[in-house]
Amino acid sequence: MKTQAAILVEQRKSLVIDEVEVPTLKRGQVLVEIHATRVCGSQIGEIDGVKGPDKFLPHLLGHEAGAIVLEVGADVTNVAPGDRVVCHWRPGAGIDAGGSVYKWNGREVNAGPITTFQKYAVISENRLTQVPADTDFELCCLLADTLTTGFGIINNDAKVKAGESVVIFGVGGIGLGVLLGAKLAGANPIIGVDLHDHKLGKAAEYGLTHQINASRENAAERVKEILGGLADVTIDGTGNPKVIETAYDLAKLRGGRCVLFGVMPSDQRVCIHTLPLHFGRVLTGSEGGQSQPEFDIPEILGRLCAAKLDVSGFVSRRVLLGDLSDVIDGMRRGEVIHAIVRPA
Repeated sequence: MKTQAAILVEQRKSLVIDEVEVPTLKRGQVLVEIHATRVCGSQIGEIDGVKGPDKFLPHLLGHEAGAIVLEVGADVTNVAPGDRVVCHWRPGAGIDAGGSVYKWNGREVNAGPITTFQKYAVISENRLTQVPADTDFELCCLLADTLTTGFGIINNDAKVKAGESVVIFGVGGIGLGVLLGAKLAGANPIIGVDLHDHKLGKAAEYGLTHQINASRENAAERVKEILGGLADVTIDGTGNPKVIETAYDLAKLRGGRCVLFGVMPSDQRVCIHTLPLHFGRVLTGSEGGQSQPEFDIPEILGRLCAAKLDVSGFVSRRVLLGDLSDVIDGMRRGEVIHAIVRPA
């Protein structure tokens, strides 16, 4: 079997869209048909080499999707052919079967436990969580990372309590999931800082109480003005060293929490004064909000249903696989919040 796929051949170059040969299933692996996948900032980071040189090139990309199970390998018990599933990067229930190797024009193409920028994909069982058959495929994409990570940052990393103030730096992408998690946790006020009015406006539709455009205002001064001081929780999704320093400085001295989920380029550093850490300020990085997909995905689905929340508005662009490079460029420019890609 062959499938169209996006291949990262060289860092800081456009992806190559071409046919690759799908490998035979190994123990613990599952063959799925991808119906929708989301473009995440992490993939752009991989393309741009944010974490440094990539020793696995060429390789496939993508780690968030909604799919249908076609075939299961030996010893797979959590999903079965015909199941609708969320494909996620965080390990969940089942076998960790590792990665795969696809074939492309006589070359080997690496793939981790999950890749989704393709029509057919071999995915490790523990990267799949079954959902009800009527779950929208785009919602599956958001459950794979945006919502599970966002809610996890609020509930697991920051441990936000009702009535606490939250400041989010970067309200596109995962930031919207963080915002929604903060709203459902009862945070107030919830302040968003971004460079783009359309992202702030979208966030306001989902519960943001105050908008700060850092291209026109001094974010630190404005936050202090709104709160009359410092914040209970600050969260950075930009990975920008100066923004991280600002977020850290804006957390309360005693009991303030600063959580980082944006990835800073590997060749950059931040400069902070550590004394507040001795008085109770907390600085921590988040790995997917410490989410547990097999538990969190059903719970979030239930909460969305109970609150009658429609998150389809998170999606600002929908394209086919052949337009992937264009949408990635749009994300780099800040024009696109969430992009959903459907295989042709």
